[in-house]
Amino acid sequence: MNDATFDRVADYVIVGSGSAGSVLADRLSEDGQHQVLVLEFGGKDNSIYIQMPIAFSIPLNKPRFDWELYTEPEPGLGGRRIHQARGKVIGGSSSINGMAYVRGCAGDFDEWAERGAEGWSYAEVLPYFRRAEDCLYGEDDYRASGGPLGVCNGNDMANPLYRAFIEAGRQAGYGETADYNGYRQEGFCRMDMTVRDGVRCSTANAYLKPALARDNLALEMHALTTRVLMDGKRAVGVEYRQRGKTVRVRARREVILSASAFNSPKLLMLSGIGPAEHLREHGIEVVHDLPGVGENLHDHLEVWVQQSCTQKITLNGWLNPLARLWIGARWFFFKRGLGASNQFESNGYIRSREGLRYPDIQYHFLAGAIAYDGSSAAEGHGFQVHLGANKPRSRGQLRLTSADPAAPPSMRFNYLQEEADKEDYRRALRLTREIFAQPAFDPYRGEELSPGPGVQSDAEIDAWVAETAETAYHPCGSCRMGTDAMAVVDPQCRVHGIEGLRVIDSSIMPSVTNGNINAPTIMIGEKGADHVLGRDPLPPSTAPAFSLEAWQVKQREAPPERTPD
Repeated sequence: MNDATFDRVADYVIVGSGSAGSVLADRLSEDGQHQVLVLEFGGKDNSIYIQMPIAFSIPLNKPRFDWELYTEPEPGLGGRRIHQARGKVIGGSSSINGMAYVRGCAGDFDEWAERGAEGWSYAEVLPYFRRAEDCLYGEDDYRASGGPLGVCNGNDMANPLYRAFIEAGRQAGYGETADYNGYRQEGFCRMDMTVRDGVRCSTANAYLKPALARDNLALEMHALTTRVLMDGKRAVGVEYRQRGKTVRVRARREVILSASAFNSPKLLMLSGIGPAEHLREHGIEVVHDLPGVGENLHDHLEVWVQQSCTQKITLNGWLNPLARLWIGARWFFFKRGLGASNQFESNGYIRSREGLRYPDIQYHFLAGAIAYDGSSAAEGHGFQVHLGANKPRSRGQLRLTSADPAAPPSMRFNYLQEEADKEDYRRALRLTREIFAQPAFDPYRGEELSPGPGVQSDAEIDAWVAETAETAYHPCGSCRMGTDAMAVVDPQCRVHGIEGLRVIDSSIMPSVTNGNINAPTIMIGEKGADHVLGRDPLPPSTAPAFSLEAWQVKQREAPPERTPD
């Protein structure tokens, strides 16, 4: 192919301006030497619902900002089809997510390295987390200031329930950690969020928009990428549709897919790269038989454990129209108040059993009893914890439904398919009830609202989880990084068997981290940029990571100060 067969030319073409794509747009263009083109199917992010942190649940359900993808009926969830919101806007899902900033624990990344992702151990990825960050609390061996991504705690846990949760975790024997994103994840702590000066710090705000001032970076919005253009087994460009026209762009150096755990494997398959038999079923010419594309798909579930509150101090008191108007006005004029926080201001990480070196259970605490998407709230006052058993064994699959690029993919996660995943939730609910029973909650604790006192046996807990669990919006793994036959990309994010093509987003995670995945996806973008540019990796960190000395035989540090009746 020569340039005459293309409509435009760039050195690097990045598909997707999300959590990794915006990072790449900035890093690949910052030295001014390369022409970079970013293709985004969504549009601008200039909506108060995106920029005001407390309003984050609203864009999740707006077709303007969401791809409107759903799973196939999930057998482990009673046949429910689960809405898998993904950002269709600059900044991608970092523009519609809950803004929780959770890196994961050291063991998550050491597991990646053990599974074939050489160079992605905790010591090797920590410098890239630091490079990305502008932490309000300042710098140490784990945290950094001066990076693009603003990180803070919102309203500094002004509501006493947040500190009560931390104290309850300490009383239950888990300990308090000074920084769950630092030396020690295990324990209870204030929670970090990607908010700067009261405004969402998406990757569009942190990386993309500042970088667009450069002449060598271009962004095309409302551009649906339809396929990667191949010359034999080399990627030479992409084709996209925009305003009724088909555009072909040549990539002099590389094509980079940063299109999400759903759209990156979909684009590979549309381009003839994937399981050969499946591609033939849809009439797609096989360029490279890569059986792992679309496999290893997995996600976090979460359930909400809700308590009524005996004091009228919760977010439930701010749900009437006048209160909402006050919150919005204070944020609009001053970027302060409840509007400046996602309301998840404390959290906890515990091990569900002895014999685990690192935590596998995550808690987000909310000083209200309200559905994640704001669709329902408990009567009166209440508080809740979002409980996730975060190291699932169950794996799913993503496949094409059609050779039409506009058609959504078919995806099934097989949530709770493995018995061990169900057992994790049984243990986790009982441990959660024990935490809520600690003395720190005595001034506030009313009756349990969800699941309620009628849910006690294993079978009752299983049924409650199957009926009520929702996605935590952490899909990953569908273009797994590694060196075995089912891996899709190598440890430098290059697609196996193909030249000039990389995947750099959450789809390459070998296994999901113990936490929200936006922070590690941004890290993947940072580290991936160095691989693309052929730079030496940042020197590994020598900072240690905590694990309980007796983790083999102890589930927590100390006995609880009170046990449930």
